[in-house]
Amino acid sequence: MTRPGEPVPVPALVASISADRPVRAVWINELGGVTFEIDGGAEFVKVYPDAYAHLLAAEVPRLRWAGRYTPVPEVLASGPGWLHTARLTGRSAVDPRWADEPETAARAIGQGLRRLHDALPVGDCPFGRPSWVPVDAPPADRLVVCHGDACSPNTLMADDGAFSGHVDLGDLGVADRWADLAIATMSLDWNFPTEGPGGFQELLLEAYGVAADDERIGYYRRAWDAYDDDQDLPAG
Repeated sequence: MTRPGEPVPVPALVASISADRPVRAVWINELGGVTFEIDGGAEFVKVYPDAYAHLLAAEVPRLRWAGRYTPVPEVLASGPGWLHTARLTGRSAVDPRWADEPETAARAIGQGLRRLHDALPVGDCPFGRPSWVPVDAPPADRLVVCHGDACSPNTLMADDGAFSGHVDLGDLGVADRWADLAIATMSLDWNFPTEGPGGFQELLLEAYGVAADDERIGYYRRAWDAYDDDQDLPAG
């Protein structure tokens, strides 16, 4: 997921939703999906190509279910290939605000995942495993409802550096907590590379409250990479 390098045309659907309020594209993902900000961030609209519209359709019930227990965006409306949500307080952990404070971001990501895993009830979760988690995954260290895409941009932080919420929950589902932790720690290397591989992993895991499990970390990172290879998508 990256920020647009140049202006992105506003689709007619987004213009209609904005009702003449200011609109700008704020994120573009590897699928060709674009997230538009309306009225300075009061609302957001995600728009995906037809080939990936099912991914947004999957996110709608997950947001509504998870929102009963943990801070996630409120769904305002949705349709084929688009999702309209209300603002969730906070900035992405990869916002320029945190560029010089990667330690703060790593801790917030760890704290946020712990809160998510503790808050979402496994027994009541109506969703299966995240799409990339193998059906024959090893026995879980701790079975939780995983975010499913625990990369750094999907954690939001308050101005004081504390965790404030999660976004992009389209692959939320039940799995070993290491399915999230392995990808969250790997994502630190993509988004905060100054310390070299694994530079902030210990801080994230310490904030979560667990020691590194290298075997499980390795397993879930390999599963993630294999799924991306099968889908012909870049990591990020």
